[in-house]
Amino acid sequence: MSRILIIEDEHKIQEILVEFLNEYGYETDSAYDGVEGLAMFQKAAYDLVLLDIMMPKIDGFATLELLRKDSDVPIIIITAMEAEESQMKGFDLQADDYIVKPFSMNLVIRRIEAVLRRKQAPTDSVPSLTHQNVIIDTQSCEVRVAGHTTPFTYKEYELLKLMLENKNRVFTRDDLLGIIWGYDFVGNEGIVNNHIMRIRKKLGEDFITTVRGMGYRIDG
Repeated sequence: MSRILIIEDEHKIQEILVEFLNEYGYETDSAYDGVEGLAMFQKAAYDLVLLDIMMPKIDGFATLELLRKDSDVPIIIITAMEAEESQMKGFDLQADDYIVKPFSMNLVIRRIEAVLRRKQAPTDSVPSLTHQNVIIDTQSCEVRVAGHTTPFTYKEYELLKLMLENKNRVFTRDDLLGIIWGYDFVGNEGIVNNHIMRIRKKLGEDFITTVRGMGYRIDG
């Protein structure tokens, strides 16, 4: 049974999330602000965090940044802040997904399932993928650059793994949105560009090639 920490200051929304998640078999704990959420996170092991942004004491962005200093646990932002700038900031701080309120609980459940699948499902791919000085260990889901482990979010890892498994294939931004973010993700090409930019910062600007007017590829 997966355990989820809900950090949400609106009591009604928190109650709805708890009720639905419990019905789907998830174990839940709840916090009403970032300070309480961080304290709870330190005391227990969680498989996923649902995180609001506009909260008292410490907002969600600051909470996310603090969580990421110590953990790569999947984090899904749930917020009324729908501006592209806010979504970009969330992904820059290494959130794994971003859901805008008001939301469908069915959508929330599907997003949670998708993120947990990527984390928990055993891989049937080769044990490792190598390109230049980068090695992806598909068993541990670690990325090593010149022998040193480099932190990647689940979305970054899945995007890199997909492209390494399909060297020389050009992926359009729509391709990557559909494959990595899935079924009914409401987003835009900027999300893909942002993730490619972050991967390049970690692996080098020439690691992923931009094919002008088409998309991206890793040259084999």
